[in-house]
Amino acid sequence: MTDRHPDTPASLTIRDLRKSFADTVAVGGLDLHVEGGRLCALLGPSGCGKTTTLRLIAGLERPDAGSIELGERALTTAGTFVPPERRRIGMVFQDYALFPHYDVAGNVAYGLGRRANRGRVREVLELVGLDRVADRPVHQLSGGQQQRVALARALAPTPELILLDEPFSNLDASLRERVREDVREIIAAAGVTALFVTHDQEEALSLAERVAVLREGRVEQVGTPEEIYSRPSTPWMAAFLGEVEVLAGEARDGRVKCELGSLAVETKAEGTVEVLIRPESVAIGITGPPDATEAEVVGRRFYGHDQLVELRLPSGRKVSSRRLGFPAWHPGDRVQVWVEGPADVLPGS
Repeated sequence: MTDRHPDTPASLTIRDLRKSFADTVAVGGLDLHVEGGRLCALLGPSGCGKTTTLRLIAGLERPDAGSIELGERALTTAGTFVPPERRRIGMVFQDYALFPHYDVAGNVAYGLGRRANRGRVREVLELVGLDRVADRPVHQLSGGQQQRVALARALAPTPELILLDEPFSNLDASLRERVREDVREIIAAAGVTALFVTHDQEEALSLAERVAVLREGRVEQVGTPEEIYSRPSTPWMAAFLGEVEVLAGEARDGRVKCELGSLAVETKAEGTVEVLIRPESVAIGITGPPDATEAEVVGRRFYGHDQLVELRLPSGRKVSSRRLGFPAWHPGDRVQVWVEGPADVLPGS
């Protein structure tokens, strides 16, 4: 492979992609566009088609229909199927797929074929911070270091796209956050377009620039992490991305009235709506603003850095408020509750 100019990273465009296995639809009309040089997450529950989509992009599976384009090249269309080795795509597998009988440099060189360029091997090892352990057997490395070897091997042939399949699932929880940050910095420094599969909402929201949420083989919503979290397109989306309160409301002239007061919302909806409020937007205190609602604390889960406080409103409905760890709230406390953060609305069902 030849180097691609770093100022022109390839975009990825998928249109109406479909794949079934016998009577099971794995991917059912998926559309997605990833801008060149961006890091995008494919997020969704088990069985939603994430890994199948990744394998279709890599050329490890043939689609039943649809098209995949990388930059200006058609990888898959009705009459085209580019084999995996000619797609200019690097892949990092969930289990890393390293060769235990090779050292670090040997594993990276494998990605370059029989005539590996030693200079390129050294270059990518420097990029991932492993140049000082090039001759070390991979089984002597930590999980995070093995992850970086796998990434270096995928980057060595200068691909136009990097695919990562559940890249952090084999790491201890204590390592994941640090390794995620390392991987993001390495991909950004390489200037390559990247797509990674995950079922972990926190991982997708904290790592990716764009997030595509899959549901039953199709993209339910795509956007920045902030967009899909604060403005989910459906109640399913809202619930999948974290705890959410769904209250009945009435919208008029850019405001919505619900049991937690009159709220300003960015919507053109009018009439009966569903109001979506995250627990971190629900504030509580001994005193509150004039339109605050009285409530009783009926439960509390303490996590150290924060606490989730369960409240019973005058109607008997329960809602949750996520607050800092202190002051502590306890069942039986009488409090004022109000919305102090973003809320979204969807048309009423």
